[in-house]
Amino acid sequence: MGDLTDPADVSRFRERIGVPALVDVHTHFMPDRVLRKVWAYFDSAGPLIGREWPITYRRAEDERVALLRAFGVRAFTSMLYPHKPGMAEWLNGWAAGFAARTPDCLRTATLFPEAGVEAYVRRAVEEGARVFKAHLQVGAYDPNDELLDGAWGLLAEAGVPVVTHCGSGPAPGAYTGPGPVGRLLARHPRLRLVVAHMGMPEYEDFLDLAGQYGEVRLDTTMAFTDFSEAMAPFPREAGARLADLGDRILLGSDFPNIPYPYVHQLEALEGLGLGEEWLRAVCHDNGARLFGLTDPAGLADPAGLADLAEQADLAQAGSPDQGPGAPGPTGPRGFSGNS
Repeated sequence: MGDLTDPADVSRFRERIGVPALVDVHTHFMPDRVLRKVWAYFDSAGPLIGREWPITYRRAEDERVALLRAFGVRAFTSMLYPHKPGMAEWLNGWAAGFAARTPDCLRTATLFPEAGVEAYVRRAVEEGARVFKAHLQVGAYDPNDELLDGAWGLLAEAGVPVVTHCGSGPAPGAYTGPGPVGRLLARHPRLRLVVAHMGMPEYEDFLDLAGQYGEVRLDTTMAFTDFSEAMAPFPREAGARLADLGDRILLGSDFPNIPYPYVHQLEALEGLGLGEEWLRAVCHDNGARLFGLTDPAGLADPAGLADLAEQADLAQAGSPDQGPGAPGPTGPRGFSGNS
């Protein structure tokens, strides 16, 4: 395998665990000029996080969509987020257009503490937004800001999940960590908050919140991979809690902004040793249930592609602006064997 995943690698994983497709709740699509700024941030992230962060899937938008389909991802998101007032509603408009032309993308929206936030959140929900993204680190805002209170209440009432970067990895922010989100959940206990990155590095604190609030979920984005384990290892003693919360853990990848092949996230989950039933729930069933997706059983081509082999060729071909090759995985880190 080269530095890009062959879709056949992902297909073999799906065959091993017995799912026809994947549901990935944490993928990034956004306006091109915004995405290029995000990539520039990661290109210069070395001094901040102590290591390089090469973007493995630095591709044109249509190629990135084709790759996810070739991987057998039947539903994904367009996680996007503002860093200043006046940006969220514009991003929501872009995301609505992207979802309209990309039917396998769950229509995504975002929010920011500003005048009018409740109105544009309501409008997004009424027009069909399926999931929201909140980024407390990049946005540098307190989720308990009174400007947001009506929006959180609306989202809780509507049952719309909010994927939230609230952990302090890869670098802490003024409002990251379990405290601010814990206070938010105390006021809005029915909020379907999805803790991004398993709450890295405060894993156990966020597992505690999931134990306390029945609508809290966690996504696997970058967790358990070699890259993240080197910086913020998941505590081995907490492995049993992953099994206990197996119906509320969702597959997330951070595609395309990952410094390793897509399949490594899947193999890292497999390496936890929690069994095929747990993997099927995490990689497909939990997300399908959360978003009310129909049963894909018997679907010959879950990605809806006429020629998977053609997409495999695309994945191997490389791209003129492809970043430095990402290091391949050195093997998943499990709870049932040697680490």
